[in-house]
Amino acid sequence: MKAAVLTASGRVETVGDWPEPVCGPHDVIVEMGGVGLCGSDLAVFHGRRRPPVLPWVMGHEGFGRIAAVGSDVRDRQVDQRVVIEPNYACLKCADCLTGLTSACPHRVIVGLNAPGVLAERVALPAHFAHPVADGPTGADLAATEPYTVARAAVRRSGVTAADRCLVVGAGAQGLLVCLILSRLGIEPVVTEPHLQRLARAERLGATRDDARTGFTYVFETSGHAPALRPAVERAAPGATVVLIGLNPHQLPLTTDDVVRRQLVLRGSMIYDHPGDFAAAITELPQARPGMVMEARFPFGEAQEAFAGAAERAGKTWISIRDSDGSGHA
Repeated sequence: MKAAVLTASGRVETVGDWPEPVCGPHDVIVEMGGVGLCGSDLAVFHGRRRPPVLPWVMGHEGFGRIAAVGSDVRDRQVDQRVVIEPNYACLKCADCLTGLTSACPHRVIVGLNAPGVLAERVALPAHFAHPVADGPTGADLAATEPYTVARAAVRRSGVTAADRCLVVGAGAQGLLVCLILSRLGIEPVVTEPHLQRLARAERLGATRDDARTGFTYVFETSGHAPALRPAVERAAPGATVVLIGLNPHQLPLTTDDVVRRQLVLRGSMIYDHPGDFAAAITELPQARPGMVMEARFPFGEAQEAFAGAAERAGKTWISIRDSDGSGHA
C-alpha cells in the first residue's frame, strides 16, 4: 500500500510498497481519508525531533472510514466514518484512573513514538477511533484533533463570556483558541507579527492588538519564549495565564511576579480521553474548525505539503484519496 514516509531530514517520499497493517482483536483498520499537519510533524520533518527509525510514517491528525474490525470489537462497524484520537493512553495507570489521561506516562504518541497515519490504511485501538456523523467536511475532520487540543485548554481555563482575553500567537492553536472564544461570546485580542495569520484570526472573531491591558485571561499558544513576559505584564491582578505552546526554556517570571499579582499559571497538554474528543466532535457542524485550513495537497505531493507548511498562514492537510473519506470529493 501507499504511505508517506520520512527518509531523511527534510525529505518525505510517497512509497507504494509499505506493509499492510494487522488488525488485532481490539483494533480497527481505518481506510484513511486525510491527515492534517501540525508543528510536531514539522519538527520531525525538519530534524528537530528524531523519529525512532527511518523510514518513518508521518502524521497524526487523521480521519477516514473503518475497513475492518477486530474479533473482540463490538461498538465499531465497517464503513463507519471516524476521526482518530492519536494519543493512546494506557487507561490503567494512576493518572489515567484520575481522568488525566493526557499525563499518562505510557502514552503512545502517533507519529512520534509510534508510526503515523499518512498511509492508505492504518490499525489502531478501536476506542481511539471516534465515530462522526455525516456533515463535516474533510477540512473539518483534518482539524478535529488540534481543535480538541484548543478546546481542552479553554475548558481547563475556566474562562467565561465576561472575561477579557489575550491570545498570544495566531498559529494553528492560536487560531483555534480565537475561534472557540468567539463561540463563547468573547472577542479575544490577538498578538501576532505574521500579518496573514493576524487577518485570519480576525476572520475568526478576534481583534488585533491595540496595546490594552487588564486581561483576565492570557492564552500563550506560540511557544515563543520572549513573548510570554510581555503578555503576562498586560494581565490583570488575579488573572489566569494558560500555557499551550511548548518550549524548553525556563519561564521568564519570578515568584514575586506571580505572588504579588496573584496570578494563576495553568499548563494545558493535549486532551483527556474520552470526554474531550467526544465533546469536540459534537461541535464540528457549528464550530467548523476547517476554517483554519489554508492548503490541501494530494497524497502524491506530501513533500510539497510539508516543505511549505511553516510559511502558510493557515494549516495544511493532505487528502489521501480522491474522495477524502468525509463524503466530499
